[in-house]
Amino acid sequence: MSDDLIVRKGERIPRRPLPDYTEADSFSHAIKRDGILGTLLRDSNQYGPLTMLFALLIIATVTGAIIKLLSGIF
Repeated sequence: MSDDLIVRKGERIPRRPLPDYTEADSFSHAIKRDGILGTLLRDSNQYGPLTMLFALLIIATVTGAIIKLLSGIF
């Protein structure tokens, strides 16, 4: 275990320190300030779950389009 992990009394799984978190005024402000990856993966503001939904929607749309195109070829 590294030194930055905290194990509290009665717990077996060490806790990692909380990430830096700062509230944003709007979704566009969050993306401009923290970037897409900062908002999506680092939980740097309250719009992380919304960004994850948009990312999943885009990935599912691209995957569906690729499958549809490939099904027409084969």
